[in-house]
Amino acid sequence: MYPHFSDILNDFFGTNFNLPFQTYGFFVALAFLVAGAIVYFELKRKEKEGLIPSQTKEIFKGKPATVGELLITGILYFLLGFKITGILIHYQTFAENPQNYILSFDGNILGGTILFLIAVILVYQKGQKEKLQEPVKVSNIVHAWQLTPGIILIAAFAGILGAKLFDVAEHLRELFSDPIHVIFSFSGLTFYGGLIVAGFAVGAYGHRNKIKWPVMVDSVAPALMLAYAIGRIGCQLSGDGCWGIPNILPKPHWLAFLPDWMWAFNFPHNVINHGTLITGCTGNFCHVLDQPVFPTSFYETVICTVFFLILWSLRKKLSTPGLLFSIYLLFNGIERFFIELIRINIKYNFLDVQTTQAQLIASVLIITGFTGIVYFRFFHQTSKYKNVSKN
Repeated sequence: MYPHFSDILNDFFGTNFNLPFQTYGFFVALAFLVAGAIVYFELKRKEKEGLIPSQTKEIFKGKPATVGELLITGILYFLLGFKITGILIHYQTFAENPQNYILSFDGNILGGTILFLIAVILVYQKGQKEKLQEPVKVSNIVHAWQLTPGIILIAAFAGILGAKLFDVAEHLRELFSDPIHVIFSFSGLTFYGGLIVAGFAVGAYGHRNKIKWPVMVDSVAPALMLAYAIGRIGCQLSGDGCWGIPNILPKPHWLAFLPDWMWAFNFPHNVINHGTLITGCTGNFCHVLDQPVFPTSFYETVICTVFFLILWSLRKKLSTPGLLFSIYLLFNGIERFFIELIRINIKYNFLDVQTTQAQLIASVLIITGFTGIVYFRFFHQTSKYKNVSKN
């Protein structure tokens, strides 16, 4: 496996360097970037079609920087300088485990202080330079696609928060025994927790900016599906524990053309150090699974890529807002419900049936998606979204 992204490059090119990017984190970041690009173009298209209004916002020009603005800017840049300077001084420590270093109290106070002073002075001087004797109120037109950076930041923050909350709910015993590690660790993030919390947060942000919920969620539906597929590539390449149950069955003859790892894989050098030690291995990641397992992350990448292509092909053909997102929920629920049948996860007894948290949520998504398809297809008026007025 490739715990660090540089491990992939070193394997392919025969190099030997250490980049401070863990493979899983790299693909999560890539997923957000790709999702952001898709949302950007979808918002632009929907505004052009008259489904989203542009807004006129008034701001004051010529006001000097306030004490609050200076403090907020200074604190943000202090934290940035504190960490960046610490990283430069202790690069190897950071490169081995970037998440732990970022969430720790390690850093360099001098570097943080210097950046704090530079930022405060520059913001103060900029405010004084643009200061007018009498501040002027100016009207700016804000387009929906200009909200994309805010949407991605809100989705990232709310998604990580929701993913961690849902994971903590499944590991209450570990939370009470070691709360600091459980709360601040990047391991153990539950996708559905992130999806639910981020979905509400992004929907609320869109509503605040006069983008109706059905239009907003349709804009992000293809992006969510592709982002999940990309994120699962990181799971597969790093061996983060999102694998399946043991698979010791021989590969069927009709799948003989596929590489063996697509049928069963033992994830050597996995990032969570699960399994037995590899003889002669040195370093931080020297474990291999005792039995090969189903590479479920790979399966999810393939399935969700296909679903993304379907959603992408339908996005211009479906004129009713909310319908595309309902199809996304249906696809998402079906994919996750059935992949859980061969995936390692905590089991619950629900109405005398052994199931997982993900299967319970997937069942709700399937019902919600099907209900949404019926509602938006047959009982919803599309006309009220058209020809929206511009403020």
